[in-house]
Amino acid sequence: MTRACAPAGRDTTSPWLVEGLRLFFPVAAIHAVLLPLLWVVVFAFDQPFAPIVPASQWHAHEMIFGTYGAALAGFLASAVPEWTNTRPRQGRSLLALLFLWLPARIIGLVGPDALIGIAAVGDLAFLGLLLWYVVSALIERGSTRHTSFACWVALFWLLELGIRLAWLAGLDGLAGRLLSSALMVFLVLFSLALARINIVVINLALDPSGETTPYRPHPGRQNLTAGLVAVYAVAALVAPTSLVPAYLALAVAAAFFDRLAEWFIGPAVFRTHVLALAGANLFGGVGFLLIGLAGLGAPLSVNSGLHMLSVGSLGLAVLSVFVIAGLRHTGRSLELPWQAHLAIILMVAAAATRVLPEIGVGTSLIGVHYTLSAALWSCAFLVWLIGFIPLLRNPFRKNDHAERP
Repeated sequence: MTRACAPAGRDTTSPWLVEGLRLFFPVAAIHAVLLPLLWVVVFAFDQPFAPIVPASQWHAHEMIFGTYGAALAGFLASAVPEWTNTRPRQGRSLLALLFLWLPARIIGLVGPDALIGIAAVGDLAFLGLLLWYVVSALIERGSTRHTSFACWVALFWLLELGIRLAWLAGLDGLAGRLLSSALMVFLVLFSLALARINIVVINLALDPSGETTPYRPHPGRQNLTAGLVAVYAVAALVAPTSLVPAYLALAVAAAFFDRLAEWFIGPAVFRTHVLALAGANLFGGVGFLLIGLAGLGAPLSVNSGLHMLSVGSLGLAVLSVFVIAGLRHTGRSLELPWQAHLAIILMVAAAATRVLPEIGVGTSLIGVHYTLSAALWSCAFLVWLIGFIPLLRNPFRKNDHAERP
């Protein structure tokens, strides 16, 4: 997401409805603040209205399709029009997405099994409309360059359908594997998006004026992680008991670690938002390393690896995009406010607190690490909201001459 200012909307349009990210990034952050607090503090890791579906699966579903689903909607609704040079979705088009997303989130917070069907209809309609927004922009432009994003959103739709049907049929094992596959789809989308975002971020870190572009990505790294994650996801879904997924997980870990070479850019790497994107890749590599070693018999839990991916890699990646796009799409430079620095630190702490005690580091926190990690996760998004709501509400225009924050 590269442009330096938000698109100029009509004077009568609410600032929240001018562009997808201005609506859905705060919505996703609010959901991210509430979800773990209800799950850990109020319900004590249980869903009182879900006697059939495992509470952990409800929780995972709402994290992936709720928080990350809203973040995906905000990103694609803003990025695809920019990539295709088409008119961004505004006003009622964005409200339609929100109203389709919201009912399933209300149901998902308490997880009543009886309302699975209603929630499924809402989520499938939401993802279907988002897919149409992506496809229609590609059709209008006559472009196939970004078709991969449409394909992955379509697969996300199919996984949502499969998860809901598996729940209704009482196939919890299948639903769990499909949820893991949905997480992998998000990692693919993250890898594809980062391949585009990172070019802009690193070049601006090297030359804040934007007049030169000294950084060029290695073409072999741009889609390698995404491709390997996809291969791993297929193997884990169809052959979960074999050793093949474990070896593939190690290959994915190696690809994520290899991608860190893109951050060998000298002192500019120590800027917070640059480090955050590198950290998201690092956590991705660690997560798949834990999954691979656990699958080969090491005294580790696959769940630890999955949480490193969901809380660490994706949590940090999503928050980084919130920070970077929140500044760039409101006409500001990448001079981060203090809330951005603190939010990223809190997210790193949430991932570390959630996983390290389970792999032998800080074992005294075992038991309370769930609550502590959830609190840090919620605080990270809350701090982002405090810092960025005023920026999203009051973007700079091209004719503004206000000082940079």
